[in-house]
Amino acid sequence: MSILDAIILIFGGAAAGFINTLAGGGSAVTIPILNEMVGISTANGTNRIAILAAQFAAIAGFQRGKAVPWKRVLPLLPPAIVGAGLGAWAATKTSPDVLRQVFAVVLLLVALSVVTKPSRWVEERDAALHEPWRSLVFLAIGFYGGFVQAGVGFMLLAGLVLGGGLTLVNGNAAKVVLIAAYTPVALLLFASAAQVDWSVGAVMAIGQMTGAWIAAKLAIAKGASWIRWVLVAAAVVAAFRLLTT
Repeated sequence: MSILDAIILIFGGAAAGFINTLAGGGSAVTIPILNEMVGISTANGTNRIAILAAQFAAIAGFQRGKAVPWKRVLPLLPPAIVGAGLGAWAATKTSPDVLRQVFAVVLLLVALSVVTKPSRWVEERDAALHEPWRSLVFLAIGFYGGFVQAGVGFMLLAGLVLGGGLTLVNGNAAKVVLIAAYTPVALLLFASAAQVDWSVGAVMAIGQMTGAWIAAKLAIAKGASWIRWVLVAAAVVAAFRLLTT
């Protein structure tokens, strides 16, 4: 790994960590970088190292602002972790391309919802999802996160904000807890399939942790209203990328 490679990994990771903490789609930045360095078959697994590190940095930032809704997120951990394990196992056997077109449409619908019904994203409400649907939804989201990861933040935010009644600030805090919980399972499965480059992932993790920490601090300081525009922009860009690659 050259010095230039390390610089690219750190700055690309910082951008992804920032975007992922506030919205999602940061893997659209990191996967192409990793693809050039380690190949596409290893990029998906290697990406999980930096993602895991970033979640812990983000959790620390949100927790300092007392924004993590622990009572509401803890029941979601088991289905998300089980789903992620199944998804990561499936990803070691198949190609993620099968989900790209469908997910692009989902992203555009999320962006449309943020623009047309902003109050649903910035005001806390009673949860709309109840058992067993809540567990089934987060099992499915966990599966996608384990399988592809790219853009899972959008799905988690939709489930946590629209389905769980959280604000964008609390939803983002809950989102990073869920990703931190299931990512080790996915990472171990990719590692067992020899699809992880630990040194490259560790360098990118430095950047992702920095970007995630900054994003969490800004989310606490500025509130939910401005985050929705970050969410809209990230969702549209990610959808366009999925539809054109």
